Amino acid sequence: MEAMRLIGATRTALAQARAVQDIVIEAWQTQALAGAIGSHLAVHGPFEARAAAGGLSEAGTRASGALRQTLRTGPIRAAQLTEVRDHWGVLTGLCALLGEVGIALVGVACSTDEDALYWQCIEAIDAADETSDRVRWLQRRLSLREREGGAA
Repeated sequence: MEAMRLIGATRTALAQARAVQDIVIEAWQTQALAGAIGSHLAVHGPFEARAAAGGLSEAGTRASGALRQTLRTGPIRAAQLTEVRDHWGVLTGLCALLGEVGIALVGVACSTDEDALYWQCIEAIDAADETSDRVRWLQRRLSLREREGGAA
């Protein structure tokens, strides 16, 4: 499945999530998707951006692994990723999705009385922020490449 479709599916699932568990699951799904997109671009993306894409893959995979350990949930939506057609559009959409995840997690953290859930949300917010930083760094690499005359 194309990356933009997966971003759209994840965005829809996050918007429809009402239960705390569902919101945290979508945070995990988003991080797994970031890792998959990073992995894909590290192999198939422009040469100049491959190292930055590898960093995105590591950040997303690390964060999704930590959340998955806690949740022990079902299938990974990101496993369906087959292509990234528009690098810039996908990274922009992923960054926006990570921001939405952060906002949803802040809501959960502010409304919970459970200490463990609160700290899980704080860690997931930090992870989403780190992953967003990696996405923006990758966008800068692609932008630099384009200014220097390459095609993204």
